[in-house]
Amino acid sequence: MPDHARPAAPTRAEGGGVLVTRPLPAALATAALLTSRGYTPVIAPLLTILPCPADLPPPGALQAILVGSGNAVDHLPATHRQLRLLAVGNATAARARRAGHGAVASAAADAARLAALAGATLDPAGKPLLLAVGEGQGAALEAALTAQGFRVLRRAVYTTVAAASLPAAARAALTAPAESLSRPSSEGPTVRAGLFFSAETARVFRRLVEAEGMADRLEALVALAISAATAAELRPLPWREVREAHHPDQEALLALLP
Repeated sequence: MPDHARPAAPTRAEGGGVLVTRPLPAALATAALLTSRGYTPVIAPLLTILPCPADLPPPGALQAILVGSGNAVDHLPATHRQLRLLAVGNATAARARRAGHGAVASAAADAARLAALAGATLDPAGKPLLLAVGEGQGAALEAALTAQGFRVLRRAVYTTVAAASLPAAARAALTAPAESLSRPSSEGPTVRAGLFFSAETARVFRRLVEAEGMADRLEALVALAISAATAAELRPLPWREVREAHHPDQEALLALLP
C-alpha cells in the first residue's frame, strides 16, 4: 500500500479512553502500548496477584515445567530455570525468557494446545511434569496431560484476590456524563472500551458494576474479550458490543479496539 494510502495513526483524542482491568504490573505494559497507539489508558486492576507458598519438587526430579500464565512464571524459583519450560502462549514464553529460563517453547494458543505440545515434545514415560498454576486453576490441563500418560505434579504458585469494589479510576470514568461516553475526549480519560484478559477478571467486573448499580453506564462502550469464556462472562451486561479476539493474546485483543 502506498504511504499516502495508509490511514493515519489515531491521536489521543481520536483513540479515546480504554479501561485496562488486568493486574499490575501487566496493566502498566498494556497501558504503555495503548498510549503509543493514541489511546488514553484507564488503569483499573480488578485482581491482585499474590505468591503462594508451594512445596516444589527439586529440579532433578522433573522432566519439564508447564505454565498457563505469565503470573506462574513470576513465582517460579531460580533453582528451576534450567528445566525445559512449555508456555501456553508467546507472551508467557517471552516472560519466561526474560526471567532467565533457557529452554522455552510456546504453544502459541491455549491450554489444549499446551497439552498437545507436551505430547509432541515430552516423554510420558519420563520424569513427572511440574504444572505451575494459580490457586484453584489447571485441573482441565492436568487431566489432559494425565490422559496422555504423563505423571503431573500440579502446584499453586500464586493466588488472585478480587477487588472488593470498582477501582476509583474505573468509577470516575464510568460516571462521566453519559453523552460523552460514546465519543473520544482530550479533556480526560472518558472510556469508550474495556479490555478483559481473563474470564475471572470479567466475572469480577460484572459482579462489581451490578452491585454498584453502574451497569447502565456500559451502554455506549465496547467490551473486548480475549477468549470465548471471557466474552460469555461479559455478555449479560448491556454493552454496546462485545468483541472476541480471534487468538488469545494481547495483540489480537488490541486489534479489536474501536
